[in-house]
Amino acid sequence: MANVKKILFVASEALPFASTGGLGDVIGSLPLALKRLQKESLDIRVIIPLYKTLEPKYREQMIKICETTIALSWRNQYAAVYMIEREGVKFYFIDNEHYFNRRFLYGSFDDGERFAFFCKAVVELLPKIDFIPDILHAHDWQSALTVIYLKGQYANRGEYRNIKTVFTIHNIEYQGVYGFDILGDIFDLTENDRQTVDYNGAINLMKGAIVSCDMLTTVSPTYANEILRQSFSAGLHNVLDLFKGKIRGIINGIDMDYYNPKTDSELFNNYDPKLVSMKKQNKIQLQKMLGLPEDPDIPMIAMITRLASHKGVDLISHAADELLSNNIQFVLLGTGDFHYEAFFTQLKEHYPSKVSILLMFNRDMSKKIYAASDIFLMPSQSEPCGLSQMIASRYGTVPVVRSVGGLHDTIHEGINGFSFNEYESSDMMAAVYRALEKFKNKVVWNEFVKDVMNTDFSWDKSAKEYLSLYDEVT
Repeated sequence: MANVKKILFVASEALPFASTGGLGDVIGSLPLALKRLQKESLDIRVIIPLYKTLEPKYREQMIKICETTIALSWRNQYAAVYMIEREGVKFYFIDNEHYFNRRFLYGSFDDGERFAFFCKAVVELLPKIDFIPDILHAHDWQSALTVIYLKGQYANRGEYRNIKTVFTIHNIEYQGVYGFDILGDIFDLTENDRQTVDYNGAINLMKGAIVSCDMLTTVSPTYANEILRQSFSAGLHNVLDLFKGKIRGIINGIDMDYYNPKTDSELFNNYDPKLVSMKKQNKIQLQKMLGLPEDPDIPMIAMITRLASHKGVDLISHAADELLSNNIQFVLLGTGDFHYEAFFTQLKEHYPSKVSILLMFNRDMSKKIYAASDIFLMPSQSEPCGLSQMIASRYGTVPVVRSVGGLHDTIHEGINGFSFNEYESSDMMAAVYRALEKFKNKVVWNEFVKDVMNTDFSWDKSAKEYLSLYDEVT
């Protein structure tokens, strides 16, 4: 396969196999979009852990490629590789039940060791799967060690020598920070690696990848600039400033086929921009399911989010009574900080006919809410890219967002949504009121919804930017 560029995506999740949010969406869709653009000249593969949560239907499709043992410091751990091919892209899964036979992808006490094993296995298994990539593209701290290993311990090892690396920061808040007492024992790093991963006297895996990678990307142009500032960098602004010459910001896209109200089997009723009036049927059915008064003409405002401070949930808590003094319904789907969960539980008790709170992560229910709602509220304090505003738009639910990070790059006041600048509940409510005012005129609103639905959030443009980036790296 002469002149074929070989790219390996390394990540901790990929839709539809394992996903907790935006990272999984990206890894499940960007490689396919790249392959569609250049079918013959790209060999793209993806590698993730094989989690217990993988559905049986995917396990049945798997082909076993190899099995071996991986040395991580003093441990010798079993590893097997399985593969599924989708649309010309091979997805590999690293199997080790000790590390990945868990109910949840993240949140275990030994996450550092789990993903150190994953990264070491990725690097060690490349010859065994007969794939030495031109570019290894790693994502977030869980895969940061692949970049660190390649540029350190493996830099002069024959077939590894020419591998270039790209590292993408999806959320700088999560960096993989650990004490130096486990440098060798857990991460299998040596004293020669200390300077690479040292930040403020601790191991910082994201910092190590930032230093080591050939190119650094973030998931929106605005976020690429924001993280150079102390208020957005979660402490990494100094090191990012040193390496800002290799930072690129490329906005995420969404899988327009997976998120398609015309064909989505999870919806009560299918529709498209030409049949936007059918969207009301989804609202009535959701109201019935959630025990809310069935009224197709009442504006339904939705949030689908992690209940965390940087998602702007505190703005909602400050403005909740004012928001619910209007003739609206409010639906929230998500889990997170206990005090936010408690607040929204109480809110439902105070406004039982206006509020429905679903403290869960449920992708099927999220699609029903996207399709049923009229307004999607996303008042984030920080937002590297955000996919929810794009998904909401695809389903004709008008975004109201704070103009920050990827929200600034994707939603524009009066064109495909409503936005506000200051992180104040009063500014947020002003944007909500502009949306509610427009909603009053059904003819104007329906035309606006059609425009919102027709916004192009596909991967096409961004995938071309990644291809240019890969050319630049090699």
